[in-house]
Amino acid sequence: MPEFRTIDAGEVRIRCAIEGQGPLVVLVHGFPESWFSWRHQMGPIAEAGFTACAIDVRGYGGSDKPHAVEAYAMEHLTADVAGVAKALQPDAPAILVGHDWGAPIVWNTALTRPEAISAAAGLSVPYTGVPARPFTEVFDALFTQKNRFFYQAWFQKVGPPEAEAEADVRGFLRKFYYGICGDAPDGAWPQKAADATLLEGMIDPDPFPAWLTENELDYYVSEFRESGFRGPINRYRNHERDFEWLQAFKDRRLEMPTLLIGGDRDPAFNGFGRIADPAALMREHATDLRGAHVLAGCGHWTQQERPEEVNAILIPWLKSL
Repeated sequence: MPEFRTIDAGEVRIRCAIEGQGPLVVLVHGFPESWFSWRHQMGPIAEAGFTACAIDVRGYGGSDKPHAVEAYAMEHLTADVAGVAKALQPDAPAILVGHDWGAPIVWNTALTRPEAISAAAGLSVPYTGVPARPFTEVFDALFTQKNRFFYQAWFQKVGPPEAEAEADVRGFLRKFYYGICGDAPDGAWPQKAADATLLEGMIDPDPFPAWLTENELDYYVSEFRESGFRGPINRYRNHERDFEWLQAFKDRRLEMPTLLIGGDRDPAFNGFGRIADPAALMREHATDLRGAHVLAGCGHWTQQERPEEVNAILIPWLKSL
């Protein structure tokens, strides 16, 4: 089991699960997860000669949970990651690995603080550079204006999304996790009108796929029953702030070694259409891409659905650094 430490990251306190000794690897999770989503990677990373540090992103688990929406802007989340890295390894740059929202947090930490980050890997979400417009404008045009539901549009409403998730935490997590995993059939993430709620039409599978056991789900349920969903969902309410902040860095590219791992059944990886060449997409914005791996049949929860395959890619990449 990892050691748990609460680190003063500057603005907030961040809970970290830490295992091993050696160069620091900070692991950053996505929505709706926790440090626990890296449970299959921490031991192998430590055994390979590194310090594995999986954080609870602010708003989650044992980390601080500011109330304000703007406290979850990318500028603050990247500061948290950089603060943890500096506290744990003050004399050398850190390696970052992120999944889902954790990938943009990692990419943008590396973009804005290149002197503090030696390498960066992203699971599920490729790095596509500084945005040309806020993502709210993108999904408004593609979904809301066409009366199509999009979960991030639903998350813009403060209150109802939290209430829906917190009314039945276990049911919410089961449906959300299943809807975009590789085991779910087409249509498990239903098409519906723009004014629907997230859970309308979602499937609660019986049994749940083997990649997440009941005991593992119990851990997530206990964390979210304690923390609630306001902080996690607030991340989606900062697209305009993120856009404005990142414009100062639009002429930069990632110069450090990078790595991409995605699943071909992951809607976050494929964006709004299947990516023909993820490596080419990444290389437009990252000069030292060391690999772009697509796992056949894998859904959104990359390192949980396919831990052995992810580790077989990630560990050699870490050692090569």
